Amino acid sequence: MRQVAGLPKAHLHLHFTGSMRHATLVELAERDHISLPSALTEQWPPELVATDEKGWFRFQRLYDVARSVLRTEDDVRRLVLEAALDDAADGSVWTEIQVDPSGYGARFGGITAFTDLVLDAVRDAEQRAGIGIGVVIAANRTRHPLDARTLARLAVQYAGRGVVGFGLSNDERRGETGDFAAAFGIARRAGLASVPHGGELRGARSVAQCLQLLGADRIGHGVRCVEDPRVLEEVARAGVTLEVCPTSNVSLGVYATFEEVPVRQLTEAGVQVSLGADDPLLFGSRLAAQYAVLRAAQGYDDAGLADLARMSLRGSRAPESVKAAALGGIDDWLTAPEHLVKG
Repeated sequence: MRQVAGLPKAHLHLHFTGSMRHATLVELAERDHISLPSALTEQWPPELVATDEKGWFRFQRLYDVARSVLRTEDDVRRLVLEAALDDAADGSVWTEIQVDPSGYGARFGGITAFTDLVLDAVRDAEQRAGIGIGVVIAANRTRHPLDARTLARLAVQYAGRGVVGFGLSNDERRGETGDFAAAFGIARRAGLASVPHGGELRGARSVAQCLQLLGADRIGHGVRCVEDPRVLEEVARAGVTLEVCPTSNVSLGVYATFEEVPVRQLTEAGVQVSLGADDPLLFGSRLAAQYAVLRAAQGYDDAGLADLARMSLRGSRAPESVKAAALGGIDDWLTAPEHLVKG
C-alpha cells in the first residue's frame, strides 16, 4: 500500500478556526489567560454528538471558545500558515478554506479589513507551504438572510483576487434554505462557486434544496442524499461534488461507524466525492487521515483512493495548470514501484 500523504489531492472542506492546530490553541489560550474547557484540553479531541440541538450547541460553544483565542493579526497569519503546512504535508496541492468574516470583524476592524488580512495571510502561506489556496466566504444560516447578502457582496469584491466561492454553514436545522437564495444569486453572478452545507444533519430534502434553490456546484457533506434515490440521481446528473468528511460524520453521530459512511454508494451512483477534514481541531484528524480511514474501514485500494483524489481536484476551483500537474502526479503515485511509496 502506498502512503496516502504522497497522493496529490485537493482539500475542499476545511473551516477557518477548525483548521487550527491543537497545540496552537493551547499556547494562545495560555498567553492571554483564557480558560479552555476540559473538552479542549485533557479530554481532547472532545466527544461530540450533534444529532440533537443540545449536542450542536455544545459543538458550537467549543468552536466559539477556539475562535476567541485569535487576538492579533499574527495569530491569524499563524493559523493560515500552519493549516497550509499541515495540508501540504498531507499531499494537498490546493486547499479551499472557508471563513465567515462576520465572526471576526469586530476584533479586526470590520469584515473587509479582516478579509484583507486573511487574503494577505493566504498569499504568504502559499509561498511558504508550496500549495495553492482559495478562500470561501461563508454565511451563517442561524443569522438573518440579509447578513448573508452583505457577505455575498463582500465575496464578490474579492472574486478573482483570492475568493473562489460562497458558502452557507452552521446548523442545517435552522433557517429556511430558500431564504438565502438571493445571497447565492449575487455570488453566482460574479462567477463564484456555490458551496452550501446540506445533507448532514438533515436528510435528502436538504440536498435537493441546495441544488434547486442555491444552484450548488458543490455541497458540504451531502451524504444523506443516499436516503432518496431521486435526489441521489439528481446529484449525479448535475455533476455536483459532495465534500464528504468521514471523521466528522462519525464524531457528530451522523453515522455510527466509518463503514457506514456511504462513499462507495455515492461513487457507484456516479456522484463526485471529495474527502475533507472539516474541523481538525475538534475532530482530531486531518486530510490524509480521511483517505486512511476509507482504506482501513472500507477496503479502498490505491486505485480507489487515487480516483477520490482525482474527483477532489476536478471539483475544485484550482487553476487548470494546478489540476493538470496534480492529475499527472496521481498517475505517477500509482505507477511508482510500491516499495518506494510504502506507508
